Amino acid sequence: MTKNVKFKESMKAVKAFLIRMVQNQLFIPLAALLFLVLFNIVVDPSFFRISLEPSSEGYPVLSGYLITIIDNASELAILAIGMTLVTAASGGQDISVGSTIAIAGSVVLRVLCGTDSRPETLKAPIIVAFLVCVIVSALFGAFNGVLVAYFKIQPMVATLILFTAGRSIAAWINNNELPVINDPSFGYYGNFIPGIPLPTPVFIAAACMALIALVLKVTNLRLYAQSVGINPSSSRLNGINPQTIKLISFIILGICVAVAGFIKVSRLSTINYSVVAKDIEMDVILAVALGGNALSGGKFNMTASIIGAYVIQFLTTTLFKFKVNSAAISAYKAVVVIILVVLSAPYVRKKLVEFRKKIVSHKVKVRKEVA
Repeated sequence: MTKNVKFKESMKAVKAFLIRMVQNQLFIPLAALLFLVLFNIVVDPSFFRISLEPSSEGYPVLSGYLITIIDNASELAILAIGMTLVTAASGGQDISVGSTIAIAGSVVLRVLCGTDSRPETLKAPIIVAFLVCVIVSALFGAFNGVLVAYFKIQPMVATLILFTAGRSIAAWINNNELPVINDPSFGYYGNFIPGIPLPTPVFIAAACMALIALVLKVTNLRLYAQSVGINPSSSRLNGINPQTIKLISFIILGICVAVAGFIKVSRLSTINYSVVAKDIEMDVILAVALGGNALSGGKFNMTASIIGAYVIQFLTTTLFKFKVNSAAISAYKAVVVIILVVLSAPYVRKKLVEFRKKIVSHKVKVRKEVA
């Protein structure tokens, strides 16, 4: 009898643990990541092989699909930080991040190249080009933020302006030329630093994550963004200015765009205005949604969004590895977006809760009849 009681108690404890785990916001992105890992282990275990190979410059660097994932996901993770805040505070998404990355990258090249599209030497220090890029991107982020916060335009509509015009602005900045930087030191930020086997973007992304973690811990930004996203009117009555919080969130996203744009142009030391960061906004929004964050705003989990970004890149690399047509990859991602958006819809969640209650009540009823 005692053994049966202990067994029942242990089963209840396991069941309670599983329920807590499933209800945790990190469950969805971690489950998706685990699924992709198991899939690749079964289909091709060599997917996880990491080797030390010589780079184009001749020094040893780590190589393999996993390195490609954490490298290429760096920009996506950085953008997910800003997009999560924008989504939480404004209840909408910025669809102009790809175009604004083109602007940011074009600004970097303009500062470094000056009026010569093929300079022999850099016309300005790299740090100056980066800071100018940050200021310009923050201003464009503020432009979007003003339209959303003060003119009360829906975020997707407000950011549609830069989504449409951003790449043309980027081309105009460099007089429709494609600047090329020959200084190898500029390429270190998007590739490898000699003597360090891990890609530099991995360290930049880690620094951005540490910085936003510190900001969210020592300031009230998390609380204010969630409060404004849930109920702007109530937030105002509690002394929070919703317009300011929304504006700040868009400016932070603008800074994240600057960092991502800097990495993008550093990878190739040039830019293609029509191709750079093409459709990246869909990947960023999907990362936020995959993290279990409501696209309608309110509570958010930054860690879940960042994990979601790496899951998206894991999926993309897996599809490329198995030679899926590049034109079809967006379709696969679109299906994931549709599923996540539908599952996060209030109506669907309400129905799922009702369905769960019916199952529980049915089980209780059956137990009473048996007893």
